[in-house]
Amino acid sequence: MLNNLKPPPGSKKKSKRVGRGPGSGRGRTCGRGNKGQLSRSGSKKSPGFEGGQMPLLRRLPKRGFNKFNRKEYESVKLQDLNIFEEGSVITPETLKQSNIIRSNKPVKILADGNLQKRLTIKAHNFSKQALSKIHSCEGIAEVLKI
Repeated sequence: MLNNLKPPPGSKKKSKRVGRGPGSGRGRTCGRGNKGQLSRSGSKKSPGFEGGQMPLLRRLPKRGFNKFNRKEYESVKLQDLNIFEEGSVITPETLKQSNIIRSNKPVKILADGNLQKRLTIKAHNFSKQALSKIHSCEGIAEVLKI
């Protein structure tokens, strides 16, 4: 019956009534301990607060600058491309399938090592030395749009 419904025992908890005299057990300091900043209402210290001492984050000098619109590339060395067959077309998708790159960032080809095969390489960016090494092997370098 609806008039006999009661919550299960232990599910309803009475709230602490603080500041109601010494007999209540929560009188005087009301469970807040002693004096000071943390015993006041609305008190909150920031994570870097060091008791009024100049915080470490403000003591250390600021250095550098991070460009907010910089382009991040996944870099690939030329020597890693020697695993492909002669005359094959290399795209970011084929590089991902062969586990040379892992993310979906744009690809940049760097001139580390030597290229020993004639390949057609499609990437988003090339270093100048990588371009010259690809052309010296009679390969083709195509720049993709980001």
